[in-house]
This record gives sequence, structure tokens and C-alpha cells, in this order.
Amino acid sequence: MAFSPRSVAVEAVLSAGQLLRERLGRVGEIRFKGAVNLVTEADVASERLILERIRSAFPEHAVLSEEVGASEGATGSRYLWVVDPLDGTTNFAHGYPQFAVSIAFVIDGVTELGVVYQPVTDELFLAQRGAGAFRNGHRIRVSDEDTLLMALLATGFPYDLERRKHALRHFAQFTTLARAIRRDGSAGLDLCAVAAGRFDGFWEPDLAPWDTAAGALIVREAGGTVTDYTGSPLTLESVSCVASNGKLHQAMLDVLHAD
Repeated sequence: MAFSPRSVAVEAVLSAGQLLRERLGRVGEIRFKGAVNLVTEADVASERLILERIRSAFPEHAVLSEEVGASEGATGSRYLWVVDPLDGTTNFAHGYPQFAVSIAFVIDGVTELGVVYQPVTDELFLAQRGAGAFRNGHRIRVSDEDTLLMALLATGFPYDLERRKHALRHFAQFTTLARAIRRDGSAGLDLCAVAAGRFDGFWEPDLAPWDTAAGALIVREAGGTVTDYTGSPLTLESVSCVASNGKLHQAMLDVLHAD
């Protein structure tokens, strides 16, 4: 039986999402990767389910996933799956229903497919390079807002408490320049909200490829712009992210460069 990356990714995020939905509110063991960076049993179970689906369909492909890292051969393979089995672990651990499952499929360093699923609201965001972005099968577009003062923005903070102090300076600057800012703890969902026109822009430092690979493609296919803090195109090696409807992008970069 032949599988397509799209069908495997969609089936995997839906199955993992169901697992997370069933476990919401009854978190088991929690361990720490840092002072405030959590891993739950649900992260591990979701990741195991997703990796089994991918390896069963495409055993020759490499995988880069948040909890297990890079699979053998990930560096030299043309085909790479980038997986976040639970984007928003802290929210999940506290029973706050803002989290997602995120999968990107990359060929020769270029993201070809991005899928993000919010299990609680049952929203499936999907984009294929050159084919547009969709939410539950309906095409989505970024907003038309062109004035920062009228914009609703989103951000996130580093897990490292010292680096968080620097990030708070940017947060303070944006609070005086934008209509409002939200901080919901899931970079993947924040990117999808930009793609759907719910947010006008998003910025966050200290991100990993599994945080942004799928969501960044969804933003671009919805007509938006995604870069790192320097304004360079976002890649799997980028450690910061700025996403916008395009019209606000330079204004956001100017704020980030002000200090």
C-alpha cells in the first residue's frame, strides 16, 4: 500500500491529538529538562505514536523530534520529518487547553508540508508548498492590518530565566506600540493564528525547528512573512522567529532591533 506524506502526517496528528485530548486533566509523571521546562508522559506517548506511523510508512526517512532528537541519518537524508508531539506542554500539564501537535515534512532542507492540530478545538491547519494554507479544509489568509498600533500580536518567552529578562524588554516595547499582546504558550498555534488572520504578528526568541517548521510554512502559504530576528528567511537552523501578515513585518523588526 502506498502512503503519501500528507496522509501520514494528517493521520498521525489526529491520532496523537486524540491521545492528548483523552489525557488532558490527568497528567501522570512529570520530569524537568530545565528549571521550568517540562516533559510529561503524554509528550512521550504522543511522540512514540507519531514516530511509529512515520517509520512504518517511510522507514528510510530521517526524523527530528523534540524529545528523542535526531534519528540516525538525519543529517544526510534528503527526507526529514520534524515533529513536536506536544507543543504547549506547560499548558497541558496545568490543564490549560491551548496545545497542539505539529509535523513538518522537509525535502532537501525545504519544508514541503506543514500540519498543526489543536485537539481541544478540533482545528487542523495544513499547508503544502505552493498550494495555499487551510483550516479544516477552508482556505485561510493573513490579516490586512498595516498599522502596528492597531495590531494584535503574540509572543513567547525563553525557558532560560536569564534570557527571559532580555525578552521582557522587547515585550515592554511592543506593549506601548501595539493594540494588545497575547502569550498563550504554543508557538505552533501562534503561527497558525497569524496565518488565519487572528493575530497580525508573532515574535519569539530561542525556538527550535520543531516549534516553527510546520507553522512557518502555513503562514507563508497564507500570504504572510516569516523570518528570524535579523530579517533573514527562517530555516531549520534559525533560533528566533518573526511572523506577520507582511505589512507589519518591517515595523516589528525595527522594534526588535531598537536595542
